[in-house]
Amino acid sequence: MLSAPPGFAADLPSYGARLEGFDYAWPTKNFAFTSQQQSLEMAYLDVHPEKANGRTVVLMHGKNFCAGTWESTIKALTNAGYRVIAPDQIGFCKSSKPLHYQYSFQQLANNTHALLNKLGIERVTLTGHSTGGMLATRYALMYPQQVEKLVMVNPIGLEDWKTLGVPYQSVDQWYQRELRTNAESIRKYEKNTYYVGQWKPEYERWVTMLAGLNNGPGKEIVAWNSALLYDMIFSQPVIYEFGELKMPVLLMIGTKDNTAIGKDTATAEDQKKLGNYTVLGKETAKRIPHATLVEFDDLGHAPQMQDPSRFHNALLKGLE
Repeated sequence: MLSAPPGFAADLPSYGARLEGFDYAWPTKNFAFTSQQQSLEMAYLDVHPEKANGRTVVLMHGKNFCAGTWESTIKALTNAGYRVIAPDQIGFCKSSKPLHYQYSFQQLANNTHALLNKLGIERVTLTGHSTGGMLATRYALMYPQQVEKLVMVNPIGLEDWKTLGVPYQSVDQWYQRELRTNAESIRKYEKNTYYVGQWKPEYERWVTMLAGLNNGPGKEIVAWNSALLYDMIFSQPVIYEFGELKMPVLLMIGTKDNTAIGKDTATAEDQKKLGNYTVLGKETAKRIPHATLVEFDDLGHAPQMQDPSRFHNALLKGLE
């Protein structure tokens, strides 16, 4: 078992339920709106380039990520002239965490669409990573006229886990799992899944972010929203609708990824079949009518963080 760096556990910050106390590289703004009979706030980054090319990229984060974890990608895109909008979805990071919310990818897409309408943004390149890839797919299906290009970075949901041996877990079961989240479990999972067994000092900042959020005074509401979101991810596949995507799609895959929701609850035999991105990337590219597949054969679930220079070179080339 991995051990924490000396003093890390004792010095672990305790952040608020909306990540109060943890700053992103840019100031966040808040989009206030009403949804499901309650007032909510969606935090977001809106970063403008020095020399604009007239195009906007919207970044959708993954389940264990935030708008702030797109830091190096935002710098690369704005340096190339793109305006970048990076929201924290409701239930995540610096955004509201309601006690009761009917989570669906459609609802999150609708929330994001309302934000873009408020900002007066009509056309975007939509980029989703991990769970954000599922959300970006749903958004592109709901608002195809607004999406000029869809980019998916190691999206999950390229397979339907419930048909492949992953047993259903109730929201209450997910909640109990999430309450046990700590720095050591986060670091171990990220090292094995995101970074192919490698670790760099710069990754520790994002472990601190998640661990501090799950260690703070609002840890119960954080865990509860996380449980509701896991239920959404598991029960709302998008794989069956990839063929309906009309816009050009750039599929960027670190083939060493092995992510599959609930994989650890499946049998040892079923686990061997889950999260095989060497196969999943190619299969998905065939399902999407206008797909371009870019593979990184030595990278894992977060290629944009594991090898930023190589990833961003490929991304910018793919956006041309």
